[in-house]
Amino acid sequence: MSPLPQTAAWSVDEHDLESSASTKEKLRFALRCAVLAPSNHNTQPWHFIVDGDSVTVCADRLRALPVVDPFDRELTISCGAALFNLRVALSYLGLAYVITLRPSRLDPDVLAHVRVVREGYCDAALASLLPAIRHRVTTRELFADEPLPSGLLQQLVDAADAEGADAVCISSARVRDKVAELVAQADRIQFDDPRFRRELASWIHPRRREDGMPALSAGTAALLDLAAPLLASIVRTFDLGGGLAAAHHALAEGSPLLICLATSTDDASAWLAAGQALERLLLVAANAGVTASYLNQPIEVSALRSQLRTLLAMDEVPQLVLRVGRAKRPAVHSPRRLLSEVVS
Repeated sequence: MSPLPQTAAWSVDEHDLESSASTKEKLRFALRCAVLAPSNHNTQPWHFIVDGDSVTVCADRLRALPVVDPFDRELTISCGAALFNLRVALSYLGLAYVITLRPSRLDPDVLAHVRVVREGYCDAALASLLPAIRHRVTTRELFADEPLPSGLLQQLVDAADAEGADAVCISSARVRDKVAELVAQADRIQFDDPRFRRELASWIHPRRREDGMPALSAGTAALLDLAAPLLASIVRTFDLGGGLAAAHHALAEGSPLLICLATSTDDASAWLAAGQALERLLLVAANAGVTASYLNQPIEVSALRSQLRTLLAMDEVPQLVLRVGRAKRPAVHSPRRLLSEVVS
């Protein structure tokens, strides 16, 4: 049985590309890899403009989340992750490139300009990460009670550092529990806001086929069945913060490792770096047979973001919180929009 159009994007295979493929064909392949990046609520808030041998990466503000992400911080991080996938694919294909970040002072939606040039840069170290792009998946269930591969923590720290971000690894059970408490507190605060509930509901409606979230939490599967026609109405109408707080607390507390990704500043350039660091870290993890999911709630609530920073004794600014571990069973990939919808 052939995959559905919205999941066929994940079948991208570098072996299908002919060795004689043109630069145009190679760029199209690289863009198929770029759109497999993660994004908050699976909004896929990016747009790519192809002009000859160049690709411009733009933010699609129409897919913003004004309640949970009022400054488009997570939107920009998502675009940074897509940019990193683009870099991996170009490096695998042996295409040297030059990148100009935020090239337009007049248009903040233009986040990066990537031009293929003979005398450009080609990072051979990134090429080995290409297969991990299609294997990377977000796991929303409890992880298996297994230790992480030896040496992986340092690899994850190095991956973030290579992109200009810090990965603070939290393996202490005591600190994990304190972070879990912040996650649960943030859940209760967010779900107490009807605007948050309406925004969330708009991205989990069962009619969505090319974007949006396939699930909320393993601990709420019975309550929030995405096949139920009334799901969006339930989320929009009722404060489910208590139930989700308990479920997410269990996810955080039961994970072998939490990671806080941080940057030295808190601006658009830092968010782009955080996105590239995030995806590099996730691909390194995927190559090691390890997966992740996000617990960003404490960062999305400004007061709790400060508490998280204090808890972890960080000088840097926290941008993302991940939980990392081995999945008990294969997770389902999130759907993707058609390439024709995001490339012009």
